[in-house]
Amino acid sequence: RRETAALLDTGLLRDLGSRGAPWHPTSSVRTVHRTGAPAMLKLSLALRITNSRRENLRKELHRGVEVHSLLRTGLSQQWRAAHPGFDIVRDPAWVAVNAPDGDPVPGLDAVIRHNPFRPHDDVVCVAGLVSPRPRPGGGAMRSRLAEIITRLAARTGRPPGAVAAEWFLRYLEHVVRPVLWLDAAAGIALEAHQQNTLLLLDADGWPAGARYRDNQGYYFRASRRAELDSRLPGIGEHSDTFVPDAVTDERFAYYLGVNNVLGLIGAFGSQGLADEALMLAAFRRFLTEVRAGPARNRGTVPARLLDS
Repeated sequence: RRETAALLDTGLLRDLGSRGAPWHPTSSVRTVHRTGAPAMLKLSLALRITNSRRENLRKELHRGVEVHSLLRTGLSQQWRAAHPGFDIVRDPAWVAVNAPDGDPVPGLDAVIRHNPFRPHDDVVCVAGLVSPRPRPGGGAMRSRLAEIITRLAARTGRPPGAVAAEWFLRYLEHVVRPVLWLDAAAGIALEAHQQNTLLLLDADGWPAGARYRDNQGYYFRASRRAELDSRLPGIGEHSDTFVPDAVTDERFAYYLGVNNVLGLIGAFGSQGLADEALMLAAFRRFLTEVRAGPARNRGTVPARLLDS
């Protein structure tokens, strides 16, 4: 980039080179982790991965800080009181460079991301959990999900389908219900597809909690602007996060309902772990129960997934 090269040539930017202990990529590739460090780093990567060039935008950096501040207004305590096993991986700070004219210098922004995970935690990105992977010594590829269900079935003496059904129901409680609660209670929808969902497993491999990660993927409902502004005055001014409710419903239903849950059901079925029709029936019962519950807990998405 000529503009960045010029800043280096004039000495306004200096390359400090490599130093310090190594960092390692996580499942998000450009978020790097170091065991024992209190923070992770989300770096810019000038490559197109899936649907976009993976460089941090300034509004996304503001968005991460804004959500962290919003949760600290008391919303996090309410959420964790209802669902203690779920939280958002926070992005409370960032560093970046502006050119002399005040414009952001692309590619040099870095998010300071909180590291909530301990060395012994078994935490896995759901997209990685369901993906078939090579096995040591060769042979047919299997997903870690298949390995977990097979091992639980062998240890408990129960049919794999029954184990898979229980595993799925626990997943709905630990992942889907908390995300629906945040939308209903606060008007904040998460872009909770499988890549953004980090599942915490207990020692036996059952779902025990989850974390959402992505400082880009938030939708504040326009209908809740006044309520959110009363929590955090000026919210949305720099982050461009408020979205019409109809758009929020469409995106949220896709990310959480189709990509995440139906994708998980598809993995159970295609890998021969469970009957998809039974899983779909279980998901329908779950959504029906949420829709019939208190208005403050149900929102609009369960009905959309059931009826449209």
